Amino acid sequence: MIRTSLALLTRNFPSPPPLLGAAAGPHNALVLLSSSNRYALLSPTRRFESTEAARLHEDENDGQEFDFPGGRVPFTSEMKFIAESTEERVSCYRILHENGETILPANFKQLSKDVMVKMYKDMITLQTMDTIFFEAQRQGRISFYLTSAGEEAVTIASAAALHSDDVVLAQYREPGVLLWRGFGLQEFADQVFGNRSDYGKGRQMPIHYGSNLLNYFTISSPIGTQLPHAVGVAYSLKMDRKDACAVTYFGDGGTSEGDFHAALNFAAVLGAPVVFICRNNGWAISTSIQEQFRSDGVVVKGQAYGVRSIRIDGNDALAVYSATRRAREMAIAEQMPVLIEALTYRVGHHSTSDDSTKYRGVDEIEYWKTKRSPMDRFARWLRNNGWLSEEDESMHRSTVKKQLLQAIQKAEKAEKAPVSALFSDVYDHIPSNLHEQEQVLRQTMKRYPQDYPSDVPL
Repeated sequence: MIRTSLALLTRNFPSPPPLLGAAAGPHNALVLLSSSNRYALLSPTRRFESTEAARLHEDENDGQEFDFPGGRVPFTSEMKFIAESTEERVSCYRILHENGETILPANFKQLSKDVMVKMYKDMITLQTMDTIFFEAQRQGRISFYLTSAGEEAVTIASAAALHSDDVVLAQYREPGVLLWRGFGLQEFADQVFGNRSDYGKGRQMPIHYGSNLLNYFTISSPIGTQLPHAVGVAYSLKMDRKDACAVTYFGDGGTSEGDFHAALNFAAVLGAPVVFICRNNGWAISTSIQEQFRSDGVVVKGQAYGVRSIRIDGNDALAVYSATRRAREMAIAEQMPVLIEALTYRVGHHSTSDDSTKYRGVDEIEYWKTKRSPMDRFARWLRNNGWLSEEDESMHRSTVKKQLLQAIQKAEKAEKAPVSALFSDVYDHIPSNLHEQEQVLRQTMKRYPQDYPSDVPL
């Protein structure tokens, strides 16, 4: 067997045997002819102080690995493809059993009674909002709505683990985050009815909430667009050395959008402090996860982009809180993204435009509603601790219902935003073409009043 020394060449030379299907031709790079008479291509940027240093380097690794941007890569003579999936599925982090009993890990940080009770009461409030607003849509009083039924723990518990300075970019099934941060029932009602008090001045669809005060970006209908935006926000926080992170929510359907993949890659490369929280509820409208991807859910996608990831029981409020809190700490302290896949289930229809019984069984829905309810499980734990009574729960439900009905009555009677609001809040000084469009619209509304809402002031 022939042994040759390492030669550093900086001129064109005949090609070595093709490596991994590389095309033949002259190359200008560092070449190594090892003791096994095989070529290994090193990074063109790799340079040694002398040929002796290069020789010592070769003796150390004996030609078994090579430098490549991103790290050293070992060689192997075994042709082995990476399997399309692992034999065992990624485990799911859980603290709370269905019966309310806990398996507390050593690193679990116990929360106070006040925080725990507030989490549950906010879940009740969210559930009450969903029921009443859904009924209002069916009565024709609002145009659209979608609920968070079955996913209350994901939003409320994760929100409780965040700080008020953390910037949230949600999808549309996270009003629980706003609720936790102090968004009032009247504010929710004003938005879905699109009146003058709505922060969006009636220009958005119902449930497209937003609040500058609460660091909650206004919801955008297109799926996944908030994900790369969240990376940009996180990078800005990093540049400003803020002790905060960006948090973005999305469903399993959002992972089929290109924005998801671009966002994870950008976040990993930039070292952006952002927490990605995926509500894997089994269904992207009528598309099941089996029809959506062949991978082991969403959690494995993070590793492909170099993002630390965890799968959790999204119906376990304690697990959601604990994982989100730790993810936030890592994102800020280590300046890195973290992906959380929360396994949950969408008990309600996708929206008021959907009938989910057309594509999934009623028995399946009922099972998750009665046997796997995140609220029932959390309530059992609270009662086991003596922190909640049925009387307290009943009183809170009654109070919230009364307050919400009053808020709806007020929102429904409130004046709508004027026509001029359609053209404001975009340009500092409205350009002439928009002025012209506004005048044409006003003239058309006066000429054909029957075709326009009568409660919109001109």
